[in-house]
Amino acid sequence: MAKTLKKKDPTVTENAEAKKAIQTVLITQPRPESEKSPYFELERKYKVKLDFCPFIIVEGVPGKDFRKQKVEITDHTAVIFNSRNAIDHFFRIVDELKIKISPEMKYFCITEAIALYLQKFIVYRKRKIFYGEDGTVTSMLEVIAKHKSKEKFIVPVNDICRNEILDCLNKNHLFYTEAVLYKTVCADVKDLLAKNHDMIVFFTPGGVKSLFENQPGFKQNGTIIGAFGPITTKAVEDAGLDLQIKAPMPNAPSMVAAIDLFLNQLTRS
Repeated sequence: MAKTLKKKDPTVTENAEAKKAIQTVLITQPRPESEKSPYFELERKYKVKLDFCPFIIVEGVPGKDFRKQKVEITDHTAVIFNSRNAIDHFFRIVDELKIKISPEMKYFCITEAIALYLQKFIVYRKRKIFYGEDGTVTSMLEVIAKHKSKEKFIVPVNDICRNEILDCLNKNHLFYTEAVLYKTVCADVKDLLAKNHDMIVFFTPGGVKSLFENQPGFKQNGTIIGAFGPITTKAVEDAGLDLQIKAPMPNAPSMVAAIDLFLNQLTRS
């Protein structure tokens, strides 16, 4: 009797090929200062080499230029943050211009990780800090909708921002003010990209833009792509790249956790 050949699972085949290929990972952020960073645990656990390099340079808008926007921060009762950069530069401007923020100010963040980052600047009070359940713009807007009749929102953005959050605020007829507090410039990473890493992980739409600024003819050719946050995810997909690693997710709240899950799956396949 002829034996019936078992069909190969295409996912397993692709993963096995990726497993052999993944030896170098490019993290488009600065190298962690602490050697105890979980990123270095990934290196040891999976015997991969991690390179760290920010793809964008973030420059703060000077206080005198911010004043030209005629935005009064104290006229607002809530702030919407979609990144740590937005938090950093919001409080930089507040400090530079000696603006006194009301203790009743509310903060709405796209992810829990970004919400927790606020502890660097303020006392973390749950009744004043909110975030969506799954790290998506939709879940954050569900939280915002419960407060929209009472709050006047200010949204710190960069100079090239036209993001999903603003679009959704407009569609939902929410009162908000856009405040340009920082700008992004593409870093020169041509030499680094020439190394042809097996995986590239992005954290901002600007990082995705920088990839194509530095290498206009970039072809993915099997390179594993990761993205943190819904806005970065959208930028990756809009650029026509295949996205294999996405965070935050219910089982992977951080990018480190998402990479760990991905590499662990490869070792099991």
